[in-house]
Amino acid sequence: MSEDRVDRRLAAILAADVAGYSRLMGADEEGTLDTLKAIRRELADPKIAEHNGRVVKTTGDGILVEFASIVDAVRCAVELQRAIVDLGSEIAPERRIRLRVGVNLGDIIVDGDDIFGDGVNIAARLEALAEPGGICISGAVCDQIEGKLLYPFEDLGQQEVKNMALPIHVYQLSAAAVAATPLVAVRMAGRREVGKARPPPNVLGERPRARLSIIVLPFADL
Repeated sequence: MSEDRVDRRLAAILAADVAGYSRLMGADEEGTLDTLKAIRRELADPKIAEHNGRVVKTTGDGILVEFASIVDAVRCAVELQRAIVDLGSEIAPERRIRLRVGVNLGDIIVDGDDIFGDGVNIAARLEALAEPGGICISGAVCDQIEGKLLYPFEDLGQQEVKNMALPIHVYQLSAAAVAATPLVAVRMAGRREVGKARPPPNVLGERPRARLSIIVLPFADL
């Protein structure tokens, strides 16, 4: 008797949701929905496409995205969060949309266009651990992007999470660190730098032109 073959693959999974979604909807349903649609249309969809991601599904305030490359997944997460910072500066603080993002690398089960498994579940748990405007990644993700990306992820150690038998090693990029990504990253004690961040796009997904600078140094007597 033959069994149906289960389609599995290794994938990078990004899970995101809106922090304080119920409060935002309670204060202004139409305004919140309009802002969410604008973020999806002008920021999230173009950024996901730029980094070769596939939107698996969306909920009222969340999104699940699959990437073939973990580097692409983390770059997408950081650049999207950074772009939302610029967008939020033009919106009243009580109406600002702030995402929590989790990124994991793991084995998934594919069923049509949907995906399941611990790889997906861990991404969702990481999302829940992230602060509004920040990103949490697993130890597997950090190992893969080390030496390729230079974001100052802070080591949060092993974290017990809901419905997972084993703790997850978590690294965090805080909201403050996300907002500072245009600056040159510096090594910090107790943190792993995981390449240099690229300039963030504006709300339309365009990158600013590079500025040239001249530095004058004193002559040295050789």
